[in-house]
Amino acid sequence: MQRRLELLRAFMAEQKLDSLLVSKSQNCRYFSGFTGSAGVLFITAHTAQLITDFRYIEQAAKQAQEFEIIRHGNSMYETIGRLARELNVKKLGFETEYVSYETYGLLGKALAASELCPVKLDLLRAQKDQEEMALIKQAVVIADAAFAYVVDIVHIGMSELEVAFELETRMRKLGSEKPAFDTIVASGKRSAMPHGVATDKLLESGDFVTLDFGAVYQGYHSDMTRTLVMGQPTEKQRQVYQTVLTAQLEAVQAVKAGRLCRDVDAVARDLITTAGYGEYFGHGLGHCVGLMIHEEPRLSPTNETGRLAENMAVTVEPGIYIPDWGGVRIEDIVVVTASGCDILTTSSKQLIEIDR
Repeated sequence: MQRRLELLRAFMAEQKLDSLLVSKSQNCRYFSGFTGSAGVLFITAHTAQLITDFRYIEQAAKQAQEFEIIRHGNSMYETIGRLARELNVKKLGFETEYVSYETYGLLGKALAASELCPVKLDLLRAQKDQEEMALIKQAVVIADAAFAYVVDIVHIGMSELEVAFELETRMRKLGSEKPAFDTIVASGKRSAMPHGVATDKLLESGDFVTLDFGAVYQGYHSDMTRTLVMGQPTEKQRQVYQTVLTAQLEAVQAVKAGRLCRDVDAVARDLITTAGYGEYFGHGLGHCVGLMIHEEPRLSPTNETGRLAENMAVTVEPGIYIPDWGGVRIEDIVVVTASGCDILTTSSKQLIEIDR
């Protein structure tokens, strides 16, 4: 945890800040170890304080041992203001993306003598350490095992909701705290919906079935997608699937530390476009994962400056989604290295045909 505090203080020095208020729960957890849902960090060059309420004092003391734990009274903002005055804070950084207009007004009132400076801290979490990577890998192992289980039991006539239930239950039994997000099970024409969460629709012969799901292990997320076919695929289904698979494999090969995120996205996007399906690939190629399911940087044509760096865990998930027909997405998590990447997801990416 000390290394992470040093990282935060280096950021403060670079931004010429006297203090930093960390309010986003994932960032509070990352920099302090505190997992409670109510608390903020107040950091200066020489002090580290965690402000919370009565409910979390004992938990905070156990989890954030490098922090002074401060219990606020009726108003957390009054406590923040008092600390700022005591420490003579002139410039205070705050996470503008996670502060509401109302909260900003309360902060401004409490910190009338300080200049409020908007900051973004999420990129400080982008490169994972060994402990984080071990947790992500375990979350991936859980998701892979749940997928293998579901492939063995899924059948025509099963509902999307039943498939989602089996995936989520299996992940729980294997150690997942919860699903990483609302499990996507989209079959038939619904597979053209990139975020088609499970419904009561029954799986039918001839359906593509897209499964997008993940586990959470000790706070860290996994994310994977596979597309099955119920019965024998048509020639068009084979062709669309192969196009997505080729794009995914080529994009994985393009992942490397130092590469522009948009350039990796372009590898898959150009291949899909050349195959005649460019208009049906409307989302970014991928995103980093960690304490959140969607983290920066993102593999996207709109991310013009972001670059990959070693020890980022990133998804590679191209797709083709044809309205009133269906769609395919294939997704792995890979870890960026100096020479390329290591693929964490181990489930087969060949088209699986379910004949039952």
